[in-house]
Amino acid sequence: MPEVTETKPQATKDMSETKPLKSTLNLPQTAFAMKANLPVNEPVRLAAWQQQDIYGQIRTARAGAPKYILHDGPPYANGAIHLGHALNKCIKDFVVKTKTMAGFDAPYVPGWDCHGLPIEIKVDEQLGRKKLEMNPLEVRKACREYAQKYVDLQRSQFERIGVFGRWQNPYLTMSNAYEASIVETFYEFFEKDFVYKGLKAVYWCIHDKTALAEAEIEYEMHTSPSIYVRYKLTSDPAAIDPALAGKDVYTIIWTTTPWTLPASLAVAFNPELEYVALKNTDGNIYIVAEALAEATKQACNLPDAKEIAHFKGDKLDRVTFQHPFLDREILGVNADYVTTEQGTGAVHTAPSHGADDFNTGTKYGLSQVCNVDAAGRLRNGLPEYDGMQIFKANPVIIDLVRSRGALMGLSEIHHSYPHCWRCHNPVIFRATEQWFISMETPMKAPDGSDTTFRQRTLDEIANVVWDPSWGQERISNMIATRPDWTISRQRIWGVPIAVFMCEKCHTPLNDKKINKSIVDLFHKEGADAWYKYDATGLLPKGTACASCGSTEFRKEMDILDVWFESGASWHAVLDVEPELHWPADLYTEGGDQHRGWFHSSILASVAVRGKAPYKMVATSGWTLDEQGRAFSKSLGNGVDPVDIAKRLGGEIVRLWVASVDFREDVAASENLMQRVSDNYRKLRNTFRFLLGNLHDFDPAKHAVDFAQMEPLDQYILARTAELDCKIRQAYDDFEFHRAYHALNEYTNSDLSALYLDVLKDRLYTFAPNHPARHSAQTALWRIAEALTRLVAPILSFTADEVWQSLPKVDGREMSVHVALFPNIAEIVPGNVKSLEEDWKKLLAVRDQVLLSLEAARQAKLVGKGLDARILIEAGELTLGLLKRYESSLKELFNVSQVALTHIEHPNGEIRVTTETAEGVKCERCWNYTTDVGQDARFPTVCLRCAEALDAIGYPPYTASKPTE
Repeated sequence: MPEVTETKPQATKDMSETKPLKSTLNLPQTAFAMKANLPVNEPVRLAAWQQQDIYGQIRTARAGAPKYILHDGPPYANGAIHLGHALNKCIKDFVVKTKTMAGFDAPYVPGWDCHGLPIEIKVDEQLGRKKLEMNPLEVRKACREYAQKYVDLQRSQFERIGVFGRWQNPYLTMSNAYEASIVETFYEFFEKDFVYKGLKAVYWCIHDKTALAEAEIEYEMHTSPSIYVRYKLTSDPAAIDPALAGKDVYTIIWTTTPWTLPASLAVAFNPELEYVALKNTDGNIYIVAEALAEATKQACNLPDAKEIAHFKGDKLDRVTFQHPFLDREILGVNADYVTTEQGTGAVHTAPSHGADDFNTGTKYGLSQVCNVDAAGRLRNGLPEYDGMQIFKANPVIIDLVRSRGALMGLSEIHHSYPHCWRCHNPVIFRATEQWFISMETPMKAPDGSDTTFRQRTLDEIANVVWDPSWGQERISNMIATRPDWTISRQRIWGVPIAVFMCEKCHTPLNDKKINKSIVDLFHKEGADAWYKYDATGLLPKGTACASCGSTEFRKEMDILDVWFESGASWHAVLDVEPELHWPADLYTEGGDQHRGWFHSSILASVAVRGKAPYKMVATSGWTLDEQGRAFSKSLGNGVDPVDIAKRLGGEIVRLWVASVDFREDVAASENLMQRVSDNYRKLRNTFRFLLGNLHDFDPAKHAVDFAQMEPLDQYILARTAELDCKIRQAYDDFEFHRAYHALNEYTNSDLSALYLDVLKDRLYTFAPNHPARHSAQTALWRIAEALTRLVAPILSFTADEVWQSLPKVDGREMSVHVALFPNIAEIVPGNVKSLEEDWKKLLAVRDQVLLSLEAARQAKLVGKGLDARILIEAGELTLGLLKRYESSLKELFNVSQVALTHIEHPNGEIRVTTETAEGVKCERCWNYTTDVGQDARFPTVCLRCAEALDAIGYPPYTASKPTE
């Protein structure tokens, strides 16, 4: 027989000799730090993403999925990014990532606008006089290097704030392929007879010495002289009205540009307006519009002038006047653009210095020769002002008018005036020969009827979804009223208007084969080739002018408008990139792009393809300070996203963008960024709590089916599913601020103030493998999984960090950014409306319990909630509900005991009473119970805690003696 060993009973240890009971609690454990240290940790994660090629992994994961194409509007490669750039790029990143996680293949190919004035001007400043000794190719090389420097800088800054994209292979308007696409798009216009070269008065920047299009004009406040000048009638006054016979008759014009008076060739009157002849006390007669007579009398110090005749403006057509200081006869003309909004009703007309003036000059055969040079200096004038810059000439010309006795009134006016949006200097109208695209070019409508380029574009605008909706009206009004598109610029850094002009008759050569050869050449050598070879080296031998037969040609050396370049991006990018498609699903930029990129893009696409290049356009507002002011160095109110990323983290920039409705003007400041940072910390701590309580949870072993979960856990998952719907809908609508607010409300109200607060007792004190604790952990795991996916498009760094800390699951993607949004069926299977209705009522009861508890605290009856026993008296329906969930009430109210009693109250009211809890306080869970000490092995704890201690192998003990 086996030897039998006698076992002696072990002595029970005193509790003072064992580990503290606190050490037996299931307290949170996680490596997910409370302090994010984003400025240090984000660059580490960026490096890991680059090493892993996270963008390439996303592309691979979505291969074959339905496409969603957001086409990037190119920022200008000139300087570091500012807050507007960050807003724009984060919005795009949110769209791309939400579409990707919704299951779309949503590639993002970023781009840069690399040509144009600002870069050339900066390079001019750097080169100084050295530029005079350089050929165009050398200057273009310097511009290219300058642009590349800022492409590289901005790329690193966009990546720093967590924007995903094909950063190592972006599109650049200065690349050979893109330059070839630009000139190819131009030839499409050219070969379809949209393009013509002609003399017109166009916007001209005298600082940059180039023509400008309307899209390059912005209005700023400017102070101008305001003068009234008289022109003496030289034709028979009786032909206008018999009352004027034999009198000295004048008209009075008003202008804020005295420098244009040397170019004055006519005075325009509206043929339909009523005009009056005012006789002054000195006997002189002045003709002005009737509606402006009183204002003119006041401005010109004619208080006692009396009306002696009355007639329509058509009486003044082709009368003549004497120029106020030049030996020149001035023609009276009729024009319907003359209004009674301001002035005198008589408009001085200089055909070389105004769009309306130019058209009037064409109608009446007036000279359109411009005597203002490219730098804004007056030429071929009187010695007093000849050679002077126009604005400096204003006071000289005013003195000249005064000396001739023609000055009737003088003051200053502070008004909105057109400025160059690149250099911010005032611009002028100047008649020069330019290349234009005609807005009235005949086209065919989709139904085959005749229409125009302008109308076809307007029709296409109506087929686009505009967000906000007012965008449609805004761009429609711009298209409807815009003049022909001035596409030529007198600069070097850009894509040339690659046209050959006949040296003999000046007719442009338009040959499709030759045009194709230039496109092929640009693909091979870039636009530099135009400057590298002369015309004979580019044209086939024997090329002859179709008009005159001459074989001598010269190259056009003007470059294309940079808006034409960026407007061709749908062809240069969407048509060329195999992973993209035309038309794009979305263009999104600032509201100023209705006159810029949105505008030029739809014109180019409609002309070439007959359709808009985008299905939807979303516009963002301006970034302003908290007082609604624009950011400026002088005010010192700027917010630099690069600085914020360095100090607070790129995640804070992203979260700020998500917190605002980008469609409106948005406020930013250091104070607001700090507030966003505070919200970030709250969200992070929520994730930390979730992860900390999942340290011993294995989903494969411990996950509980929804039907077997505790009612409170079921309810919070139902709320999580509801959050998923809200956020997903907000993402679909591009209302990221709604997602942000829904997330904050959920984490603050549903989690922090309710679920996570009352759950601690079950998480910390139950046995580690207790089914109720696993139920809670299952809920926390589901919530953590769902929240991580839902916030990933916005909190890209943090979500990926959380993802690495979640409980391991077989087959999970290596990054949250490769994963999909939550599957709601995995969170809450089936219809749970009845569950939600029950909990809506239970939470209403909880509100009353909390009020009763607070009153009891104020009365010093109880301290903490666990000191209390809650008595609820209710009617049959409410009592039935409470009894169904009776096992959850103690936890829901966070008290030690709950008692239910049936009693009918008027209107179905319930009565809640707070009493002191019965029994003894458990030394481990701090609940009051009547079963403390019933397990002799653990005399100071309740039976529930005794079960937990037994489960973890905690040794029995005796209660320690009280200290005297």
